[in-house]
Amino acid sequence: MAHGYGIEDCPVARALDVIGEKWSLLILRDLFRKGPLRFQSFEEGLPGIAPNTLSARLKSLEAQGVIATRLYESHPPRYEYLLTPKGKALGPVLKALHAWGETHG
Repeated sequence: MAHGYGIEDCPVARALDVIGEKWSLLILRDLFRKGPLRFQSFEEGLPGIAPNTLSARLKSLEAQGVIATRLYESHPPRYEYLLTPKGKALGPVLKALHAWGETHG
């Protein structure tokens, strides 16, 4: 893997900037498993995550173009979160992490 990349040029480092945090990966895992989800569904499926942390991770993933929001109720406005094509492209990465965790975790 020694390609002479600077840390800012390294593809692994760039990927970790987007998804390299435990809760972000678990949010993506749940979206792959269950499809579009609402905030409350994430809270129920991720015991231990603080609401402010969940909100920050969702905003970050959305800013990176990995997830998007869709309005499901207008009064009051409520949104659900779904994978974008960029997010769906992470499927093989999550499958590889799952397989590694089963074998070595």
